[in-house]
Amino acid sequence: MASKDRYKFDSKIHVYRAARRMTQQELADLVGVSRQTIIQLERNRYNPSMLLVYSIAQEFGVTIEDLFDFSEV
Repeated sequence: MASKDRYKFDSKIHVYRAARRMTQQELADLVGVSRQTIIQLERNRYNPSMLLVYSIAQEFGVTIEDLFDFSEV
């Protein structure tokens, strides 16, 4: 099994975004991506770069582990 197929993650970005009453577009603008990217991240359909994940975590003042639940498949 390829390593990318061994693990999965569940995004909690929408939880942090909602707590701040922030739109998907506002978050996208802050971290320099499209709204579509945020949508796909929130639906767990996009495997983001570490730099993007780090940028989002910085915006919310949390750790990467706070934003995502990682597990083995």
